Amino acid sequence: MLDTAKNRLLTEVGAGSPMGELLRRYWLPIAAVSEFESISVKTVRLLGEDLTLYKDLSGTFGLVDRHCPHRRADTSYGFVEECGLRCNYHGWLFDENGRCTEQPYEDVAAPQARFKDKVRIKAYPVEAHAGLLWAYLGPEPRPLVPNWEPFTWKNGFVQIVFAEVPCNWLQCQENSIDPVHFEWMHMNWSVRLEAAERGGDKLGPYSPRHLKLAFEEFDYGFVYRRIREGMNECDPMWTVGRVCLWPNALFTGDHFEWRVPIDDENTLSVTWAFSRVPKESEPYVQERIPAWHGPVKEAESGRWISSHIMNQDFVAWVGQGVIADRTQEHLGTSDAGILMLRKRFQNDLEAIGRGEDPKAVIRDAQVNQCVGLPIAERKLLMEGLPREQLLKHPIHGRQIVEGYPFQLGQPKEIREAYLAAMGMSSAVKEVLK
Repeated sequence: MLDTAKNRLLTEVGAGSPMGELLRRYWLPIAAVSEFESISVKTVRLLGEDLTLYKDLSGTFGLVDRHCPHRRADTSYGFVEECGLRCNYHGWLFDENGRCTEQPYEDVAAPQARFKDKVRIKAYPVEAHAGLLWAYLGPEPRPLVPNWEPFTWKNGFVQIVFAEVPCNWLQCQENSIDPVHFEWMHMNWSVRLEAAERGGDKLGPYSPRHLKLAFEEFDYGFVYRRIREGMNECDPMWTVGRVCLWPNALFTGDHFEWRVPIDDENTLSVTWAFSRVPKESEPYVQERIPAWHGPVKEAESGRWISSHIMNQDFVAWVGQGVIADRTQEHLGTSDAGILMLRKRFQNDLEAIGRGEDPKAVIRDAQVNQCVGLPIAERKLLMEGLPREQLLKHPIHGRQIVEGYPFQLGQPKEIREAYLAAMGMSSAVKEVLK
C-alpha cells in the first residue's frame, strides 16, 4: 500500500505538482484530426488547464488559454482567421505561438505603442500524427511525437475512440499492467452478464485460470507475460506478451489505449485501433481516420455500461473512487507489475528533479522513424489473412461479425466503413444466416 503523501504525489497532475511536471514531458493525444472536418474550435481540459484547441483557415492547429488576456473572455467562442484565433469580444487575434498579431482599436488609436507586442496568450505546441492531435505542455526543447510501429502499417482500417471517465488517471494506467483482471473482468464476468440477460445465473464455464505471470521493463514501458491453463511457454502471450506503454497507455498489438489526465478527478480515454484488411482487399488505403465518442453510462438507469471490454474497465476504475485510496489496498503476488510501475514513476520524478529526461522520451529522429514494440500478432497484422481465415479467427473474426468489442456506441457509418474496408458486407450477411 502507499501512504497518503505518496498517493497524492502520484495522482495530482496540476501545473507545479511533481507528477504534473513529469507528464508534461510527454506528448499527449487530445483529439482527432477528423473532428475538425465539421468544427474549427473545441474546448480541451488537460492536466488541470482549461484550453481552446482550434484549426485556422490555413490548416494550422493551435492550443491556447481558454481565456483571452485582454478581459478574460472565453476563447472557445472566438472565430478562426487565416492565421490564428480571434477573440469574439474585442477582436484581438492570436497565432498558434501565443503572439497577439492584431488589436483592432489599439492598432488604430496608438499604433506607435505596439501594445500587441507586449501581450501574449498561453499557447502550447500541437502536432497531427496518425490521425490524432497531440499536445505538449512541457519545457523546451520538446521531444519528438513518437512514431510507434503500428502507425507505419499499411492495409489497415484505423478508428479513434474517446470516452471521459470520472476518476484519476493513475488507477486507469495501473490497469495496463494487471493481466489477471482479463480472466475475471472480461471473461468470467461476461459469462455472468450474458446469463443474467437470459434470466439465469450461470456459473460457468469459467475462463482458463492464470498459472504464471512475469513482468519486465524495456525502453518504452513494461511487458507482462502470462500462462493460463492450456498454454505453454511457447505461446506468444508468454514469449512476447503485452505492453504497458510509458507513461500512460496500454498497447495490445492492434490498438493503443491512452489514459490522458483531464485533471485530478477525470481521465480522457483515447483508443487508436488498427484492423488488418483481408488479403483480397489489398491494396487498401484509408483516406481518413474516423473518430467517435462512446458513452460510459446507461441513459435510463444511470448505471455504468458493462457490455463491452473497455466499458468493463471503466466500471473497475470508477469503482475504486474518484481517486483510489491506496492506503487501504492489500496487494497480492499478481500485483508485482503495479509495484514496478509505481517505483519507475518515483525514479522518473527524481530524474526530472536532476534535470534529466524521464523514461521513454524520444529525441533521436532516426530512432523515431519507426519505434518498434513487442507485438504477439505482428505477422497477422502486417501480412494479413485471406478473408475466409480472417472470419474464422477467434478475435478478429468475431469483431467482423458481431461489431466493435471494446466500447459501446460505434456509429453506424463507421461500422459500415469498417465492413467496406474488410470487403465483407456480403460475407457477414452469409455468416449471420
